[in-house]
Amino acid sequence: MSRFFKRFLQNENGNAILFVGIALMGLLGMAGLAIDGGLVYMTKTSLQKTANAAVLSGAQELTNNDDEVSKIVHTILDHDNQSDTLKSLQITSGSKVAVDLTKSVKLSFARLFGFDHMDVTVHSAASLGKLGRAVGAAPLGIDESIPLEFNKIYQLKTDSSGVEAGNFGVLALGGPGASTYEDNLRNGYQEEIKIGDLINTETGNIAGKTRSVVQERINGCPENPRNIFDRNCSRVILVPVYKPYNFTGNQMKQIKITGFAYFYITDPMDPKDTSIKGMFIRRAGLGYYDEASKDKGAYSIRLTE
Repeated sequence: MSRFFKRFLQNENGNAILFVGIALMGLLGMAGLAIDGGLVYMTKTSLQKTANAAVLSGAQELTNNDDEVSKIVHTILDHDNQSDTLKSLQITSGSKVAVDLTKSVKLSFARLFGFDHMDVTVHSAASLGKLGRAVGAAPLGIDESIPLEFNKIYQLKTDSSGVEAGNFGVLALGGPGASTYEDNLRNGYQEEIKIGDLINTETGNIAGKTRSVVQERINGCPENPRNIFDRNCSRVILVPVYKPYNFTGNQMKQIKITGFAYFYITDPMDPKDTSIKGMFIRRAGLGYYDEASKDKGAYSIRLTE
């Protein structure tokens, strides 16, 4: 036996073939593992993106009802051809939605070792948080001391009579002037504002500008029937919540932003009226969460798990 191994080791041609064979097997093994591993990684990455999209979209309806949340989640999964991957859907009414998705990945090289497939599982959850930073606010504000009742009709003044119970203060977002005010009311202020910001107030009576823009917003969202949860409804405006900051005499010169609220315009303004008629609603929209913000029904959406 010892003579056999001695001759084998002395045969350099045989050794070379053996070592090349072993090296090729190793390279094939690593290539196979790389292919299977890459497939598993890509599948998990794609599945995680779908899960994130499903909960972020579904969370927009958390202020509506659980059925709408579920409907949106399933719509996203259908769109990505991942409906059969849904393992569980958990909805905490008004605050959170979570999903678990599982998909079986067929393996190639690993089959040589008895592994035909691998189950890939992902989890994602999105929650509502108090809105603390946002773009697109209307140049109107509501005093934080005023208790808001959602879906109750309010008459909100836009003249120079000051802030009373349930009335707006007019804000000079981006500077003073009727044309600036009108553009911001029509399109939303296109710069970010956040809690803690000091904002100058707008003086004078701008009711005429308000009437025309309010009518435009009403025309852009017919009520057939009324749907305060319509994501594209132009009747909905984002309103800063504030506390008075700087008084000169009896006039409030500046306010300090402490939160945000959403207001749904219900009716056109009377030609002689200076009030916007509508109601405050709970709604999730674009923006960023801040724990210090006042909770007045305006929320941002964030991935939490």
